[in-house]
Amino acid sequence: MVMPDVIRAPLFVPADRPELFAKAPRSGADAIILDLEDAVSRDNKDAARAALRCGFTDLPVIVRINPPGTPWHDADLAAVAALPVAGLMLPKSEDPALLAALAGTLGPDTSLLALIESAAGLAAARAIAAVPGVTHLVFGSIDFCADIGAAHQREVLLPARSELVLAARLAGICAPIDGVTARLDDLADTHSDAAHARALGMSGKLCIHPRQVTEVKRAFAPSEAEIRWAERVLASGDGATTVDGAMVDEPVRLRARAILAAVPAT
Repeated sequence: MVMPDVIRAPLFVPADRPELFAKAPRSGADAIILDLEDAVSRDNKDAARAALRCGFTDLPVIVRINPPGTPWHDADLAAVAALPVAGLMLPKSEDPALLAALAGTLGPDTSLLALIESAAGLAAARAIAAVPGVTHLVFGSIDFCADIGAAHQREVLLPARSELVLAARLAGICAPIDGVTARLDDLADTHSDAAHARALGMSGKLCIHPRQVTEVKRAFAPSEAEIRWAERVLASGDGATTVDGAMVDEPVRLRARAILAAVPAT
């Protein structure tokens, strides 16, 4: 399957847990990420790689491989090359030249998702986003904070998230996908984090538990108030006018059209 431009709520599944593969699409996720990296212990890397498959779902299947320089990277690449995956996610993406070389080895229908998890990755984000074959930037916010020694807080991460949005926009690729919410016992955190990412111009958010998927998709869907506002704006004609006491011109109508375009199909 070809990767869609917009992925709202991709769900991670440990690749060494094949009994979970068929269950994952029932969450409502719009893509499944089979994880060979952080979710799999060193002793299970080979078994996880052997368990990879795509036929359990019609959703796009992405594989997160182990990063360059690890003992498993080359074998991961070989395993992915033998499968009809929609995308390959590269952790610790920092070197545009390496990403360009990797993109050149993938088939034309396989997207490359660059996971930005370090200061070096963020500094190179604009060049990485411009690499042919890179279709999405993904923010590994927890690893990024570990790399720079920062607290995992919204105000701390605002410049990084904004830079990824700018990098993607300048390269003409889809808006970036935000990182995970680690807390699982309060889904209000997941919804709030996803709403924050949407407000910054991001296009989706990684999920690490099936219960998070609904909250992420709800946060990225336009509210009824937004939909009604957009409809009033587009009904106002063209040229400069006012709607709800505020000026409306073409840039405002562009925003209204984007809101209506994001309404989930029923």
